[in-house]
Amino acid sequence: MASSADERDIDVNFPVEEDYEHLIEDYSHLAPPTEGELLQGRVVKVTPQEIIVDFGYKLEGLVPIDQVRQPDGSVLLHAGDAIDVMVDRHAPQPEGYVLLSHSKASRLRIWDTLERAMKEQLLVSGRVIERTKGGLMVDVGVPAFMPGSQVDVRPIHDLDQFTGQDIPVKVLKINRRRGNVVVSRKMAIEEELQARKVTALEHLFEGAVVTGVIKNLTDYGAFVDLGGIDGLLHVSDMSHGRVNHPSEVVHAGDEVTVRVLKFDKGKERISLGLRQMSPDPWETLPGRCPAGSRVIGRVMSITDYGAFVEIEPGVEGLIHISEMTWSRRMKHPSKVVKTGDQVEAVVLEVKPRERRVSLGIKQLEADPWTTVAERYSIGSVVEGRVRKLADFGAFLEIEEGVDGLVHVSDLSWTKHVKHPSEVLKKGQTMQAVILNIDAPNRRLSLGVKQLQPDAWESFFRSHEVGDLVRGRVCRTPAFGVFVELAPGVEALCHKSEIPPMPGTLDTGSGDKSDAALPIGDEYDFKIIKMNEAEKKIGLSLRAVAEEEERTRLEDYQRQAAAATSTIEEAMSLRKGEGR
Repeated sequence: MASSADERDIDVNFPVEEDYEHLIEDYSHLAPPTEGELLQGRVVKVTPQEIIVDFGYKLEGLVPIDQVRQPDGSVLLHAGDAIDVMVDRHAPQPEGYVLLSHSKASRLRIWDTLERAMKEQLLVSGRVIERTKGGLMVDVGVPAFMPGSQVDVRPIHDLDQFTGQDIPVKVLKINRRRGNVVVSRKMAIEEELQARKVTALEHLFEGAVVTGVIKNLTDYGAFVDLGGIDGLLHVSDMSHGRVNHPSEVVHAGDEVTVRVLKFDKGKERISLGLRQMSPDPWETLPGRCPAGSRVIGRVMSITDYGAFVEIEPGVEGLIHISEMTWSRRMKHPSKVVKTGDQVEAVVLEVKPRERRVSLGIKQLEADPWTTVAERYSIGSVVEGRVRKLADFGAFLEIEEGVDGLVHVSDLSWTKHVKHPSEVLKKGQTMQAVILNIDAPNRRLSLGVKQLQPDAWESFFRSHEVGDLVRGRVCRTPAFGVFVELAPGVEALCHKSEIPPMPGTLDTGSGDKSDAALPIGDEYDFKIIKMNEAEKKIGLSLRAVAEEEERTRLEDYQRQAAAATSTIEEAMSLRKGEGR
């Protein structure tokens, strides 16, 4: 029995080995915490000097108030809040409490967090403290270094702009013993961009309307950030009108709503359009600006052949140089308009398909040719300025927009003019006679020689065939000599009409070894031909010589006859005396 009682007492009062393990686990929370162990407590009370914390183990601890005070002096903790602490055994312990350190616990928590972030490639929030050599110092709970190459996906020249900013980073390297941490904003951005790109690609398609931000400008367009992926907004798709440079329409940082024109998902190429977001003004332009209507616009650019004028957003018209003034003396459009000028013009023609509008300024005033026939008459004398010289004549501007042509044949009655520059100079002012008016074809014929009497006409009126005239030899072609009978009037004496001069041989065939007369000598000639229509006069020196010879012969005959008569009378008298 005794043995049974002993067995019974042992069974009741003394547990077996397995039961001791359970007892240790049940009372393990009563064991004092080890130094350096991270504990999580709960705020019991906040006083002006400390925070009373229940951190387990049936104990309460004190955290100095300065460890939880904010930079502005405030305390954000309240009773019931959770707080990380560690036992601080290196400082005097307050009576009845355990001295705790929140700052040491926070640092330990930060390092644990940073190691976990590096291991799992998690994002960490940090604030840029200052710029340092080679990069930036970032506060991620502990000071961390961020190299300049890890600031952005693109090279950044001004690192000072990040000072004071809160930025997402990834932990690249960590050395807990030395307290060194290296972080990267670039990797954080790349991860974010990749995620945004995947999302953006899923929602992009040709024709879609999307909103983005202008990233940067080039000479040929602008790149638009669509949320992780860039699209190109070409300069030709920015406006219905002409755009010389993208900066005339958009600027970096602008938010724009555009249409997807082309989308190559494999190559991740996106073409965008801004002008496609508004109706094409050219389609309805003929109704708004019909031919003959007047418009007001701004001169956008000037070329050698005209000026381009924006008459409404996206629509430019050309004022050709020929449509700027009725005058033809304008050399360049810049003489009439300047870039930026506001001008009124008349619509001459609209071609929506070719996206062309022809404009005119001179049409704002009456065409002077419409009243030329009323204001001038044939035979009237006008005065003008020589505007242009050509091989066939000279153009004389007699008023703004009205030119007349003086043909080379109407420059002189007497002189053979080969080119108008022989008698006229460009820019000189002169008079002329109106010979003909053709207003429908905008032609005016003028004459200069008509200002003086026609020497040929005067000569033909005062002379006829058979007249003797005195003339001076002025030219000696092979077929005879030209003789000046009056200023501007020349006649031809063919070599067959020139008798042999002393010392020459007359063969009797009309051919003489030297029939030419000396230039400058004067002779009497007989007119043997006259053609007023062709202004031709034929002379003969032979006829004059023959006439003189005949006259001399007749005189000789008369003298001989008179002498014979005298002799006969004398002989008759002698016979009478003899009887």
